[in-house]
Amino acid sequence: MRLDVNALGTFYRMAREGAGLAAGRLTKMTGVDTQVGVTKLNFMRGGEIRHEFDDDAEKVGIRVELTGGVDGHSVVVFDRESAFRIVEMLVAEPDIDEFDEMSRSAATEVGQVMNSGFIDGWADVLETVIDVSTPEFIEGETAAPFLDDIEETPDEGDLALLFQSQIEAVGTEISFDHYLFPKRESMAQLLERLRENDGIEYDKLEGFDRMAEQGAEEVAKTATTLTGIDTRVEIRRLNFVSLETIPEQVADEMLVGVAFEFDGTPSGYLLFLFDEDSAHEIVDAMVPTATGDGAGFDEMETSAITELGNIMASGFLDGWANVLDTTIDHSPPEFIHDYGAAAVDPVIIQLGENQEFAFVFDTVVTADGREFDCDVYAIPDEADLERALNDLDVGRIAETPTTATFQELEQT
Repeated sequence: MRLDVNALGTFYRMAREGAGLAAGRLTKMTGVDTQVGVTKLNFMRGGEIRHEFDDDAEKVGIRVELTGGVDGHSVVVFDRESAFRIVEMLVAEPDIDEFDEMSRSAATEVGQVMNSGFIDGWADVLETVIDVSTPEFIEGETAAPFLDDIEETPDEGDLALLFQSQIEAVGTEISFDHYLFPKRESMAQLLERLRENDGIEYDKLEGFDRMAEQGAEEVAKTATTLTGIDTRVEIRRLNFVSLETIPEQVADEMLVGVAFEFDGTPSGYLLFLFDEDSAHEIVDAMVPTATGDGAGFDEMETSAITELGNIMASGFLDGWANVLDTTIDHSPPEFIHDYGAAAVDPVIIQLGENQEFAFVFDTVVTADGREFDCDVYAIPDEADLERALNDLDVGRIAETPTTATFQELEQT
């Protein structure tokens, strides 16, 4: 199976079109204004998909099976309270706390209308017909009731292409996600039809995903050594997204970051983002004598953050270069202290001059017992990435060590 940016771009537009139709139909049905949130094509391992469902939160899902232009399953998943709120809007019955026959039927109807919106959008973009089964109502707190009886779901370590969309109900506390689980053979046929060039072998992308995971682990090890805070890689996935949507994924709060431009095979941008509290925790751990008042970042605190970012970047990119048997250099660190999307806008503007979409390695590094949350955005140039992956020897990934060298900061 091979894929290229054009094919994935078509899939992305398909997902956005479907989300737009689903949002419009939900508004018409309930009278609640809606807007399309983040849409992603996620390359996720089976274990990560299940981890997303296994959060012990009560969920309600409406699932249909697809055949024809796309084979697989489409699932709209609500948190339980959101499902109750939507049912209350439809049946004018307040304070529902259990699903009886009527409320179950109402929730199923909403889920079916939304599934149909997504599917009609996909069919429009693909210029094909997609047949839909009778909807199933599912309840549960784990992945099992939603996924276990689907014939073809990815195993723990298998990398799967997953469509994920969010729609937000304006002014209400209604939240839900949409997932498309396409069958591999169906996806391969679509990719073949949509490709405009030779593209990338799918197993090369899977290899690059594993390589990025190694780089992320090196980031955590380096951060542990420098700060004394035991850190780990908690979540990591490879997303294919429109560049313009990346700022939508950034938290609406003051952020502290370190940005780099890297050059070689591949080239691109690397960004580490911390919330302010995490950044101050890091400074306290690295430079106990720092005298910042917590309101800003003085020269010593800025130096500590940029030095940590510099060393983590070296570990991340050196690992890539070792596996790709190439050289990747990065620019001096650029310190960022800005609000929300403004922290990533400069990177997006520069990339947007040459490409519409990007592969984004979205990694969260967390620390036990301390506030230390770090989002890592590694955004390679798409043309460079394709060349690098076509030359990638997947067998080198397990054999090649990821190494990083660093020096302790001088404390004064």
